[in-house]
Amino acid sequence: MDLYTRSILNDVINLRQVNWINKRIDNFDEIKDNFDIKYEDIIDAKNRLDRFAPLIKKMFPETNDGIIESPLVKTDTLKYNLEEQHKRKIKGELFLKCDNYLKVAGSIKARGGIYEVLKHAEEIAIEKGLLNINDNYSKLSNKEFKKLFSQYKIAVGSTGNLGLSIGIISAALGFNVDVHMSRDAKEWKKKLLRKKGANVIEYKEDYNKAVKEGRRQCDLNENCYFIDDENSLDLFLGYSVAAIRLKDQLDQEKVFIDEDNPLYVYLPCGVGGAPGGIAFGLKHVFGDNVKCYFVEPTHSPCMLMGILTEKYDKVNVNDFNIDNITEADGLAVASPSKLVSHMAKYLVNGIYTIEDFQLFKYLTLLKLSEDIKVEPSAASSILGPAFLDFNKKGVHISWLTGGLFLPDDIYEKMYSKGKELI
Repeated sequence: MDLYTRSILNDVINLRQVNWINKRIDNFDEIKDNFDIKYEDIIDAKNRLDRFAPLIKKMFPETNDGIIESPLVKTDTLKYNLEEQHKRKIKGELFLKCDNYLKVAGSIKARGGIYEVLKHAEEIAIEKGLLNINDNYSKLSNKEFKKLFSQYKIAVGSTGNLGLSIGIISAALGFNVDVHMSRDAKEWKKKLLRKKGANVIEYKEDYNKAVKEGRRQCDLNENCYFIDDENSLDLFLGYSVAAIRLKDQLDQEKVFIDEDNPLYVYLPCGVGGAPGGIAFGLKHVFGDNVKCYFVEPTHSPCMLMGILTEKYDKVNVNDFNIDNITEADGLAVASPSKLVSHMAKYLVNGIYTIEDFQLFKYLTLLKLSEDIKVEPSAASSILGPAFLDFNKKGVHISWLTGGLFLPDDIYEKMYSKGKELI
């Protein structure tokens, strides 16, 4: 372990905010063929989501066209306020990728979670001879399919938002669904899931326990399908489709990414599936002209710890006397994804950590600047453009990961807490 890595690791263990820069990242074009997942797999996932658009439109008319996508919002006011707060110029434009407004599930998890459930439903229906990929998929809302899917169960372990996405879409299709929720999961998310028809199983332990027990129970039922946030290729691919759509949105904004105008993207990271999938897609679309940065709470820095120690998914922050307790419930994870942690050293240009009080500060600053409501987890990405210093001008995107369904009374308390800090 070199001196730089040792210094960063020492700060992480002592719960200090850090900004780790990946000095070993390779030319992506030279190493992308080493991955088992290819660009063609991302295109396949996109095409599957397109096939399901008529069904999504029918079941969730609020999506309008059946495509679950979020707006890309340019912000000058927030950029100015960040510059004033940090006494630092942000070189280039700042955009917000508003996954906090994603329909159906209200968070970034609507991408991967819903995609994997839809793929599973498609496989069952095709296997039973009831569906062809050339059919109009709106037929999947018919009674015969509800009856078919009711014979199957879907299960997942979650701190909150993944459980919401999988619980909502599974119940809507007719599946039985168990959502195993860790101690970090908010009560309002549990209530919403039960309202939508999901069976919520609560744990006093953290995310790892919820996943382990959920997987164990699912293994006892041959008709149960466990969605594994730690290792799922399908979740990963569902997230990766966001990169293709983001390219289209940037084109519409007349924003073109190249070596002289690079793209900097800041992604909140829990177990790593969502930011990993998005970063993987972005690297395929933009190559080395995109720089991806993950952000984790100082009390739950599992991805950073995995990479620094080179133990990857075998690391647990509790082993370093880090308690894994944070207001950023979606990021409260003690061990990172096996799939993503081993890929991250080729995908992320850096990882920074953030203290909990700052989550409320940036949540409030975002509301004051742009009238946008987010969860504390999502607010973590706001710090990136001001915290990291770049020599080159470029395009910055803070990825807002959740907040649509956050109850107003709970949000107001968070907002007031943040206002005291500004």
